[in-house]
Amino acid sequence: MALPFRFAVNMLSPGTGGEWRARCRRAEELGFDLILVADHLGMPAPFPSLVAAAEATTRPRVGTFVLNAGFWNPVLLAREVATTAALTDGRLELGLGTGYVRAEHEQAGIPFLPPRERVSHLTRTVEELAGTLKENGVPLLVGGNGNRVLRLAARHADVTAFSGGRFDGGAPVLLTADELAARVEAYAGFEREADRRAPAERNLLLQRVILTDDRSAALAEFLPLVPYLTEEQVLELPVLAVGTVREIADRLVALRERCGFSYITVLDGAMEAFGPVIAELRARAGRPDGAASEE
Repeated sequence: MALPFRFAVNMLSPGTGGEWRARCRRAEELGFDLILVADHLGMPAPFPSLVAAAEATTRPRVGTFVLNAGFWNPVLLAREVATTAALTDGRLELGLGTGYVRAEHEQAGIPFLPPRERVSHLTRTVEELAGTLKENGVPLLVGGNGNRVLRLAARHADVTAFSGGRFDGGAPVLLTADELAARVEAYAGFEREADRRAPAERNLLLQRVILTDDRSAALAEFLPLVPYLTEEQVLELPVLAVGTVREIADRLVALRERCGFSYITVLDGAMEAFGPVIAELRARAGRPDGAASEE
């Protein structure tokens, strides 16, 4: 049975305290279930931003999307998690990934390890944090696409976040609908291997949200950026939400049916555009106020 939709906005833009609180309150007004913060240099620092987000709102949960495990010592991270969970009155959800931006590691003076070693560090971090997460009731999200990360998520995560792309020789490549579905199918096999009691919630980040009556015209400028894809493949990319409110809602329902994506994240620049989509899906499910209910 499909899980109910949850909707999150990933806040990337810094601002003053007043601006931050106003944006968080607006996210709550639009019906978002979670307010998330990334972990990139030049963007808001995760944990103080989440405490401020929780103080400015009443309903949304708050979380990291996702912490770069390479930036964090697991012992010190456990302290941050426990404190933030307490200060947000139990609304924290922790997201972790391997980290992928070499330039940020170099800027911070932190070694950028080879992929295998980054996954090993992520694994150690997840395992060492297990007690802290359990004691503080903090759900864990693990993000990635590779087999080792997906196996780790299958063993430990409450939420598995699938990236809609991969790196090919250092260059980002978007996954087609069929390629992403294949990753989800592989992950389902890893969950069976792990003998989970219940499957993890599945998350997908939408890279763009564009409300339009003409999908082909809206994506025309995007085509040169993905010369390895046909126009039809671009129109069906899972990470692009382009069309009318009803069309986008229909596509998200179809994605949930095909791949189990019930937890949808958008970037903060798309927060306003995505609000009507949330309202449409909530109206279909009889959840106009965002309260929990069956879809």
